[in-house]
Amino acid sequence: MRQLHAIIVVAILLFTQKSQSQWTNGKGKAYYKLAAWSLVADQHYTNSGQIDPNATRGNFTMSFYGEYGLTDKLDIISYVPFFTRIYQNAQVSGITGNVLQEGESLNAFGDLDIGVRYLLYKKKNLSFSTTLKFGLPTGKNSGGSDGSYQTGDGEFNQLLTVDAGISYQLFQKPSYAKTFIGFNNRTQGFSDEFQYGFESGIKLFDKLWVLGRLHSVNSLQNGTLTAQNTQGSIFANNIEYVAVGGEAAYYITKKFGVTLNYTSAISGRIIYANPSISGGIFLDLK
Repeated sequence: MRQLHAIIVVAILLFTQKSQSQWTNGKGKAYYKLAAWSLVADQHYTNSGQIDPNATRGNFTMSFYGEYGLTDKLDIISYVPFFTRIYQNAQVSGITGNVLQEGESLNAFGDLDIGVRYLLYKKKNLSFSTTLKFGLPTGKNSGGSDGSYQTGDGEFNQLLTVDAGISYQLFQKPSYAKTFIGFNNRTQGFSDEFQYGFESGIKLFDKLWVLGRLHSVNSLQNGTLTAQNTQGSIFANNIEYVAVGGEAAYYITKKFGVTLNYTSAISGRIIYANPSISGGIFLDLK
């Protein structure tokens, strides 16, 4: 079915790997990031976990991410994808050169995330916290000629995580490791999810942080939606994946810096199988 290739955009946005920080910022302190993210995909994981080709589709998103410390124990968090472009290349016959299907695109706002993080316990280099994020359906969940050009899933979800982190010295360099487990409650007939992740990083040359991440999303298969939405294309129900990525963050000054990220799913169901890249600038006011 042709629409099988219109794999959901919302799942791909999870590849941005927004920070699951275990340490609160502290009262009046903040972290802000302006980023551009891109994925161009010509293959996807099917609902059985196999990789199939698809018409080349792309996603380009500009976003703002922010954390601000209301108190020493409580942060507010926001993720604002203020511009998202979804596009599909024209399909051209390799034999005749004729256009088999015209290209198409959609520009729209994405789904907004807001949340809070609360510090549960901190002693020396060990920290435990909990994070609650609300996913607001501010994106467009149907667009284009077949309804499959989407920047949101049309549902309100709540992701609750328990987070742990530790800082230490590795090869006499500042380093850290952190992990989280969480439950994502989804509405509008979408299946709930169990999520977990791990991240570790090391500081080099006093200005460069190099880190790696793993993020897993697992469907509980308890939704009421069928595999197809009203437009006939597979959307964000029962998606699953394990994504791994690496990031470098370079401090140009003590507060201002740039980042570069590469992330890809190493396994999955109903999600693109191509890697994404992102880059941005950040302000670390701590």
